[in-house]
Amino acid sequence: MAEESGPKPGHFLPKDDQPAELPKYGRPSVPAYGAPSEPLAAPTPRLGRGAETTDGPPVLTGSRLGPPPPGDRAAAAFKARYQPEPIPFQPKKKSKVLIAGIVAGALVVLGGGVFVATKVLSSYDDFVANPLGTPSVKQPGYTPSAQPTAEPTPDLIVLQKNKLYSTGKIAPVKCREPAFRPTSKENVRSYYQALLVCMNKFWEPVVRKSGNEFHPPKLIIFDDGQETACGVQKDVSSYCPTDGGSVALPWEDLQDNFRKNRSLTRIDMADALGYVYGVHVQNLTGILDSSASRRDEAATEALRLEETRRIALQATCLSAAFLGAEKATFPVTGDLLTWWKWRSKHDGDETDPDKVRDHGSRKSVELWMNQGFAAPDPGSCNTFVAAAAKVS
Repeated sequence: MAEESGPKPGHFLPKDDQPAELPKYGRPSVPAYGAPSEPLAAPTPRLGRGAETTDGPPVLTGSRLGPPPPGDRAAAAFKARYQPEPIPFQPKKKSKVLIAGIVAGALVVLGGGVFVATKVLSSYDDFVANPLGTPSVKQPGYTPSAQPTAEPTPDLIVLQKNKLYSTGKIAPVKCREPAFRPTSKENVRSYYQALLVCMNKFWEPVVRKSGNEFHPPKLIIFDDGQETACGVQKDVSSYCPTDGGSVALPWEDLQDNFRKNRSLTRIDMADALGYVYGVHVQNLTGILDSSASRRDEAATEALRLEETRRIALQATCLSAAFLGAEKATFPVTGDLLTWWKWRSKHDGDETDPDKVRDHGSRKSVELWMNQGFAAPDPGSCNTFVAAAAKVS
């Protein structure tokens, strides 16, 4: 892609590239905008009708430019009403007895202040070392905030007994496969934008039924190596939970893949968005955070990888549940079904060049893809109660 000439938005020209003098705009013989000029004299009031009355200050109306003439009654009336002379401060004389009392009081306050400061600092050290500590000295005017009454739900309960699993069979919303084919970046974006709208309609009632708020994820279509809000992207689909969640998908390899195998590429595109959207559902329902906490607490690398496989295989299952529920209008039949089954048998950690066991073996991927497709119900995707052998 050719580099664009000129600075990008948000960039500034180097100092040496700036013009020596900014241009000035104005008509001939008229000072340019921003040129210095003589300040206008402050307007002074005129006496209004009824100014001769003695009942209250004179009425002032109108204005005129220029200084008032000597002895002008309107200027004097304006100053008397709006610019009165300040009242001088007259300090009261204090007796020696009163001054002595103030000094004695200051010493008492100072002593008490040293005592209170010592107690607060002592308690502050404990507060820093132990965030659950409580200062032992109440500060004046301090009102403790109300303590939370509900206990936080343990991570294992969030994972194994999430209300998402009790939402039941998902009702189809008649999604259709977008007619855009991956022959350009614009077509890929249009495909995912159309499919994302339908997935929003599909998953919103499920998330709300589970007792959680719903908002759609943002869509990012990236070039390989492009830096996005989710970091530098490589040629894999990914999900970014920050800022409400973003689904990031590549496009460059799809053109070549589509020429080689149209049906498999169509299946892979739908499955790619379905997978990262499944992670978005996990994020909205608290599953993603609780799984990350469990992974951080795992005692061994093997347990950490098992936790990662459980979250990944659940997203795989949720993706298949979408296609299973929408199969009447998004038909995974004929050649598409043949290649969907092929993909379910050939997508696992064995295909990873680094052989990292973090997404599930071919056997496990096939198990959860078929389970979600056959029973489009989030309850059928509860990988967190499955035996270790089923999330290998």
